[in-house]
Amino acid sequence: MLEGWHEFYTLLGTAAAALVALLFVAASIGASVFTAETAGATRTFMSPVVFHYTNILFLSLIALVPEQSRQTFGITIAVAALGSLVYSVYIFVRVFRTTLADFADRIAYASVPLLCYCAGLAASYELLFGNDEVGLYIIAGAALLLLLVNIRNAWDLMISLARRSAERVNRPPSP
Repeated sequence: MLEGWHEFYTLLGTAAAALVALLFVAASIGASVFTAETAGATRTFMSPVVFHYTNILFLSLIALVPEQSRQTFGITIAVAALGSLVYSVYIFVRVFRTTLADFADRIAYASVPLLCYCAGLAASYELLFGNDEVGLYIIAGAALLLLLVNIRNAWDLMISLARRSAERVNRPPSP
């Protein structure tokens, strides 16, 4: 069933793994920005990006399991999408409650991931009870959208970290 998708999921998983690794490197370089006062923002903005990249990697690895049936793939996608949807609702609420997020951030950090995990549930339904080809295209589209929006979010995070780091360096010493 997934034989024709091998290269897609190989590239998708490789991209997600590389990007999460780069995010770890960037976070370690900017570690001085992570303080007790920024812990809430880190949980609201940084942690979900790592979660979503890991989710894409997980999906890619599951899709590459040989000789997989549509039922096992559909059930795995359903369980992962449901758990991820619960987490995304939590992040959605956090993002919409914070004053740090503008409209674009609310769309990119909160709304799009929520939509992608809803699409994951729709894909699992199609895989289990409907047209498996439709389900495969839905999950591929959702994963690709999640990857792209998280590239945007990672860039936004790195710009924010650089800005905060520059503010710390340029701040006059306290008396």
